[in-house]
Amino acid sequence: MKTYNLCIVGGGSTYTLGFLKSFVRLRDEFPIKKLTLFDIDKERQEKIGKYGEILFQERFPQLEFMYTMDKREAYEGMDFVFMQMRAGGLKMRAEDEHIPFRMGLIGQETCGAGGMAYGLRSCADMIQAVHDIRTYAPNAWILNYSNPAAIVAEALRREFPDDQRILNICDQPENVVRSCSRLLGCDWKDLDPVYFGLNHYGWFTHMYDVHTGEDLLPQIRNRIAENGFLPQDAEQRDQSWLDTYGMVQTMMHDFPDYLPNTYNQYYLYPQYKAAHLNPHVTRADEVMAGREKRVFDECEQVIAEGKLGDRFHTISDAHAEMMIQVAESIAYNRNDRHIVIVENNGAIANMQNDAMVEVVCELGMHGPRPMRVGNIPQFYLGLLVNQVSCEKLLVDAYFENSYQKALQAFTLNRLIGDAKKAREVLDALMEANEGMWPKLQ
Repeated sequence: MKTYNLCIVGGGSTYTLGFLKSFVRLRDEFPIKKLTLFDIDKERQEKIGKYGEILFQERFPQLEFMYTMDKREAYEGMDFVFMQMRAGGLKMRAEDEHIPFRMGLIGQETCGAGGMAYGLRSCADMIQAVHDIRTYAPNAWILNYSNPAAIVAEALRREFPDDQRILNICDQPENVVRSCSRLLGCDWKDLDPVYFGLNHYGWFTHMYDVHTGEDLLPQIRNRIAENGFLPQDAEQRDQSWLDTYGMVQTMMHDFPDYLPNTYNQYYLYPQYKAAHLNPHVTRADEVMAGREKRVFDECEQVIAEGKLGDRFHTISDAHAEMMIQVAESIAYNRNDRHIVIVENNGAIANMQNDAMVEVVCELGMHGPRPMRVGNIPQFYLGLLVNQVSCEKLLVDAYFENSYQKALQAFTLNRLIGDAKKAREVLDALMEANEGMWPKLQ
């Protein structure tokens, strides 16, 4: 079986540890020859990197592993580059979330004003990163799951229109599928979903049993109505994530046609969510106090002891596992089905062709082949067209340095929905992001 060289951009991310363990666990399914971590934050990456050295020495000694801050070392000779960049770091994520809250708006990482602030930062960093990768690895597959994926995908579509080896993807639709398997008491691989939408804004129209062909969505709907909805890894989740999944019951009560992506709650109930979220402790605060502390505590303990001990566990990391399986499907031309972000081109028949939509695709060595869903009902079309317009205007603002386009984008967004509020929060975020955004004029 052919082996591959792979780089993770964002080597100091709290998600990287899950990847390192997953590469050990899945080394027979997707054998890699060389793994490199790349980050601009030396301190964060060094802790993850030293942990990795100990892990691979014990569990995967034949793997060539390194971590670096040098672009050429990171990218040269790579077959796959996994992108998990966080432009501005967790410090700016906290600003994205807290500033809107102070104005009575939802503060969220990828949706609303906070998501757009993050998007403008990410456009610049992602575009530069792809240019760097193409300098040293012109044929590598770039698998991007950096947020906000919808805005990043639109910017990359414009900057690299002929690059067929950039794939934008998010794990949340698969997390919902896995959570349905928990609800039904089956293996998630036995479920065959039909899905349409945008990143963090979509619906499952069917959930088929791969063996019998039965559509299990009516059963899922009934069970959610009776018992609520939990993430597949509920025991490992912070309370805010349990609350997020809990809102699926409300969404399906009000709009029972389809099973929603959990992020839809922000678009469907913006006033309710703004009033019920804790403006003093946002998701960024939870991550810094929770996952980030757990990950770096584990790293420091392993580094101090010089051995992994019993800290390696075989519980799957769904996020890392999905990304590795996506790479497998491309590498070995398996044409497995994954929900990914692609240019529409008729996948959703009654949406504009150049929208970056999220649908089920067969994925092989020639990239994604979207599975068409036809026309979608007017209610869902109206919601999505509004958001596509918002995202396109924001990317216009990035490329044109246009304050007017940014204001239009903020005004259109359902989490803001008022031009005076849009200007207020835009101006505050401009000030907080000085030097990280384009100069809007």
